[in-house]
Amino acid sequence: MVLTLGCPDRTGIVAAISGFIAEIGGWITEARYHSDDQSGWFFTRQAIRADSVDLDVDELRRRFTEVAARIGPEAEWSMTDTGVEKSVVLLVSRDSHCLIDLLGRAERGEFPATIRAVIGNHRDLEELTTRFGVPFHHIPFPADGKPAAFSQLRELVDGYTPDAIILARFMQILPADLCEAWAGRAVNIHHSFLPSFIGARPYHQAFDRGVKLIGATCHYVTADLDAGPIIEQDVSRINHDYSTADMVRQGRDIEALVLSRGVRWHLEDRILVHGRKTVVFT
Repeated sequence: MVLTLGCPDRTGIVAAISGFIAEIGGWITEARYHSDDQSGWFFTRQAIRADSVDLDVDELRRRFTEVAARIGPEAEWSMTDTGVEKSVVLLVSRDSHCLIDLLGRAERGEFPATIRAVIGNHRDLEELTTRFGVPFHHIPFPADGKPAAFSQLRELVDGYTPDAIILARFMQILPADLCEAWAGRAVNIHHSFLPSFIGARPYHQAFDRGVKLIGATCHYVTADLDAGPIIEQDVSRINHDYSTADMVRQGRDIEALVLSRGVRWHLEDRILVHGRKTVVFT
């Protein structure tokens, strides 16, 4: 079981949480805390051995509701039953590097969830997906029919009730209603050149400007394009010897790794979102 909580900071919060866990006989295996001086908020993540507690998660949530009320009316918390496997749906277009990485991790048992389906706006990655035994769905996105396509996408994704919707280089901008419906579950990855080099061929634009760093950003999706709360970032240094192809290759490597980290932390309930920022207990 994992308990996460964020609330205005004050004395007695840790005592209240620890007292609750002791009362139910919980065995804490991991406890993390962060007090943010700027916002005045306190954050914590508590991992508890499931076999140390005799109560089911619904009863635990009911009991903790009373504790949270004493902590304060602004407290934001969640309690997850780690015995229930989580699920994800991947959205893709034509680039395969992030998809291959996630499918490979899932096949090796390194991914903390089941990949229920892959949905693509092109068929390029269908054969690759089905090779791993994962269902593939194709939804075309014609320029004059995108609202209907997004409606179909929403119905299909929601039918899987996923814990995460991963935009694994899905080259379509989610409309505001989908961003709201999937808030806190939709995770995106993009190269680090934004906002300097937008549009097509960003690596070629960066090459022409002689950039010295390549990176990637994993973030939650919001209606503000590529401006959602950041989960993870990484960079790699390059130099004048690199060709555009070298930059693209290195960029893909970083994107796959950063997305994998971000999705894992999301599925392990290690991310607490507060406003436009995140606290990530890794």
